[in-house]
Amino acid sequence: MTNTPEGRITLDLNAPAPIFKLDDIFNREINLEKYKGKKVLIAFFRHAGCPFCNTRVHNLQKHHEELKHNGLEMIFFFESKKELLLSSNFHQSISPIPLISDPDKIWYDAYGVESSALKSAKSHFTSFFQQVFEAKKKKLPVHWMAGNESIKTIPAEFLMDERGIIRKVHYAKGLRDRMAVDDILTFVKS
Repeated sequence: MTNTPEGRITLDLNAPAPIFKLDDIFNREINLEKYKGKKVLIAFFRHAGCPFCNTRVHNLQKHHEELKHNGLEMIFFFESKKELLLSSNFHQSISPIPLISDPDKIWYDAYGVESSALKSAKSHFTSFFQQVFEAKKKKLPVHWMAGNESIKTIPAEFLMDERGIIRKVHYAKGLRDRMAVDDILTFVKS
């Protein structure tokens, strides 16, 4: 783990992934220990109505079968409450991919997910309306935050190998900045 100048702890490459044992919104136990022997993408998203995040989830869902066929599992975290996620047909359709609600951001903190008003504001200013249009065109949910959801949360994605070691870390520089699907496929096939 590394301390950033802002005082945030981030994960290092080639270090063990923080192990969690949690229920997803579908009441299935998701124990990261049981994923040993598999490659895993662990993705941290913002709130249930975030057009940036819902577009990313939609795109990853399109590649789910190909990624799974090549040996990659995915686990998604949202900062929204379980009830809010379950009230959305889109978020219900994410199954069989585990979707974990973490409104207290315990695992966001454990994985070093950033909170930045500046990065969020820049993304909203430069691409929010374009992203809303794209999400609406795909019939993805777009709505304001509720509860403890934060406009400052910046997404992060991690690739874990079969031994539970973090091999790729992607702390987003903005709300549209994500790991390329081609990079994920390269990791899976290596």
